[in-house]
Amino acid sequence: MSASTHWLATGASQSVLERGGNAFDAAVAAGFVLHVVEPHLNGPGGDMVLLLSEGAGLPEVLVGQGPAPRAATIEHFRAEGLSEVPGSGALAAAVPGSVEAWLELLEVHGTWHLREVLAYAIHYAEEGYPAGAQLCAVLKTMRPQFEAAWPTSAAQWLPSGAVPTPGQRLTNPAYARTLRRLVETAEAEGGTRTAQIAAVRRAWRTGFVAEAIEEFARTPHLHSDGGSHPGVITAADLASFRPDREKPLSLPFRGVDVVKAGFWTQGPVLLQTLAILDALGDDLLLDPSTGRGAHTILEALKLAMADRDAYYGDAAHGAFDPAVLISRPYASARAALIAQTASKVQRPGHLPGVVPFVPPVHGGPAHAAGQGGVGEPTVGADGVTRGDTCHVDVVDRFGNMVSATPSGGWLQSSPTIPALGFCLGTRLQMTWLDPASPSALAPERRPRTTLSPTMLVRDGAAVAALGTPGGDQQDQWQLLYLLRLLVGDYAPQQAIDAPAFHTTHAVSSFWPRVWDPAGVVVERRLGTEVIEELRRRGHDVTVSHDWSLGRLSTVTRDHLTGALGGAANARGAQGYAVGR
Repeated sequence: MSASTHWLATGASQSVLERGGNAFDAAVAAGFVLHVVEPHLNGPGGDMVLLLSEGAGLPEVLVGQGPAPRAATIEHFRAEGLSEVPGSGALAAAVPGSVEAWLELLEVHGTWHLREVLAYAIHYAEEGYPAGAQLCAVLKTMRPQFEAAWPTSAAQWLPSGAVPTPGQRLTNPAYARTLRRLVETAEAEGGTRTAQIAAVRRAWRTGFVAEAIEEFARTPHLHSDGGSHPGVITAADLASFRPDREKPLSLPFRGVDVVKAGFWTQGPVLLQTLAILDALGDDLLLDPSTGRGAHTILEALKLAMADRDAYYGDAAHGAFDPAVLISRPYASARAALIAQTASKVQRPGHLPGVVPFVPPVHGGPAHAAGQGGVGEPTVGADGVTRGDTCHVDVVDRFGNMVSATPSGGWLQSSPTIPALGFCLGTRLQMTWLDPASPSALAPERRPRTTLSPTMLVRDGAAVAALGTPGGDQQDQWQLLYLLRLLVGDYAPQQAIDAPAFHTTHAVSSFWPRVWDPAGVVVERRLGTEVIEELRRRGHDVTVSHDWSLGRLSTVTRDHLTGALGGAANARGAQGYAVGR
């Protein structure tokens, strides 16, 4: 069973499974296809967080999040006249991590050779794929900047001088050449399958890819602050990166263990919120379809996300035991703060001996007027470029399972590197130029990421993989899904299709770090009665289109019978689940 945010990636994954590959082979094939067909949502220069389970066993985390380059210091950014890390431009680039992570997954857990796995992405890059409506909208918005300041991007994405129309066939021959060169490297190595993939990983880290990235990034170019800056990333930064393996965090909730990556991601927000809601002891308060339930869920999310900004990040390691944040006593104390009306202030909890970081923020709504709060902040109506994400879930007949959320390296994040056919990511925009922050910018430190895949474990066996794009909304939409699935007894597809909402009260993880006190975005079909009750309780409600919030997908495996299932999001008309 395969499910993802784009039907071509789902199709590639399922093709691998049909031809005898395992879930890990299939996920890698899908991941490289996503680079090609959703280039405004992810790319080879970006990053990824991945959960994997072998044979339905306990999950582990594969960290495809690269750190800050060695020259990325607060002092350097301040010297460039910056008060924040820009939202676009190579100065905001972390070390690319997604490709290294995909290749490690294939090398260690896969069974296919590189040529077989990359054939799908090479085909679409060379022969073309139909442009989606959102991709065309992004290119339309970016066209003036491409033509005026990023000529290599204009050459790649506007080759005829015109913005493509939905359904028009697009290609990326430069990226196809990059992939073919990697395949040639593998086959020139000879030897075993794993030896070939290891050789490709060396070529990526120390060969032509790393060299092209350093050479291109050092040329000053337009960043989101309006200034022209060179990047600081070097080939040596790529050479030193290896994807980490980590034990995940988990929280028991209604018969399953909910599994997330650690406190260097926003993933524990989901666990904290579930713990807070569980501490209330009233299932009626956990129903997203009622005004009382929606209010309670939103207030619990606001408390967890305030803790995210105060305590999450690589810099916090060793300062306190982060498990306290998902403990019963702490959750009960947080739950007691939920009132009958909407909170309009940031309220992080207090941990003994730790000073919570209170982020400086810009005023104004975090959702741009006219954007509809769709949770895909790729390009706002204000012209500000942000970014979004992809997701893929795979399970095979052996119980092997993957939940992966790749992102970054969006075509709008930095100028295209013409020798490679892709651009760098901008994950460093999620760091702060303030050493007091647990997510402060520092060389060789990972930025706190919004990427947040999930797995569910029942009786020691992995039974589901799920996730969604959406930046700060990822764990919010997953929360609604889990409440409906585990408390409301919805089927997976019903839970995905149900009306969604999210808070914009949290400080945005994306430049320019705005926040909207008591802000809420809801799908209109949540209903007039619920929407009006939220307003009566003091929430600042923005009503979005009926089918606009979230792109969640999932695959499932019954731990007793081995039966497989899946579901995907109809929103955007690109997500797809398939299997047999």
